[in-house]
Amino acid sequence: MRSTQIESMDTFIVRYPISRTFRFLKSQPLSKATRDTVLVRVTTANGETGWGQCVPSRKWSYETLETVRSTIDLYLRPALLGVDAVDREAIGRIMEREIAPGFTIGQPICKAGVDLALFDLVGKATKQPAHERWGRSFQSSVTLSWTIDVSSEGELEAEVAEATRRGYRHFNVKVGQDAKRDEAICVTLRKLTSEAQIWVDANGGYDLATAAALSKRFAALGIFAFEQPLPANRLSDYQQLRRLGALPIVMDEGVISRVELQEFHRLGLLDGVAMKVSRCGGLHESRAMLEYIEQEGLLLMASGLTDPDLAFAASLLLFGAYGLKLPAALNGPQFLDESILHTPIEVMGDQARVPLGNGLAVEVCGERLASAG
Repeated sequence: MRSTQIESMDTFIVRYPISRTFRFLKSQPLSKATRDTVLVRVTTANGETGWGQCVPSRKWSYETLETVRSTIDLYLRPALLGVDAVDREAIGRIMEREIAPGFTIGQPICKAGVDLALFDLVGKATKQPAHERWGRSFQSSVTLSWTIDVSSEGELEAEVAEATRRGYRHFNVKVGQDAKRDEAICVTLRKLTSEAQIWVDANGGYDLATAAALSKRFAALGIFAFEQPLPANRLSDYQQLRRLGALPIVMDEGVISRVELQEFHRLGLLDGVAMKVSRCGGLHESRAMLEYIEQEGLLLMASGLTDPDLAFAASLLLFGAYGLKLPAALNGPQFLDESILHTPIEVMGDQARVPLGNGLAVEVCGERLASAG
């Protein structure tokens, strides 16, 4: 294997046009709106490169495009130059030293981009596909779900028709703002899609009393899980809600690393996790969490932050290798247009093709990158 010492680290802004309205991307008129990301390129002395992608979302997380880029350029890059990219434990210690944790990993979306670039670099240098590197089997595709994010029942039928036209069979529903409306939308959705797998995601929007009442009603509709029903810091409320046993309680925003996952599981707060590779600091930490989920028999669900290209590829590699059984809310293909890859990731109907190759198994196109900034 050739030298894997980090010689340089560069960042680029990449903006993807948004094709459909989504609550966490509502900052401009749809015709002008973009999903803004930061690309990370790591290069070794012998010219080997690895690419990663940060997907900050200021309406979902405290991380912004500006903080992600300045943190990498001013703090992480200087600290990581000269470090061996293979030594992921040392890299983790350095990144935590430079950007300290709060309750959990400090700036995990930012660090995820660096982690993906290093994973890509090492995979290329060692000529190893991700599944072989992890000692797992290869799964050729991951089933996607369609994200329902409508403000009224009147919008729902057209949304389901569009999903069906594009070959999607399963749905995750954004709720958490108006309990009566949320329940009505789910009732109508179930009537329209009697065979679909459906789960609801409140993004921490309910209080305990509302979530407890709705969990029983959602269960009666055949909804299979309740994702992030309460704010992430309402831990005793999660205990009470889970004791009701109406629906499996799945955490998202509250679980960033293996530490919270283990602690919250021991405290009886959750039945499973909706994993986001981009939110959990990248593949290294996400894989450690998946190992715990497998060991403890917890419910594994997958989602993203409207991840495009490299971030999307990383999620497909991980969830494919770990045999995800439920539809994944990796909704980048639903909401975003264009790609900076030489060969964009193939999505046929609701089947996303898992890339096969070394590292992240995708290749950035320089011309497309230059025009996407």
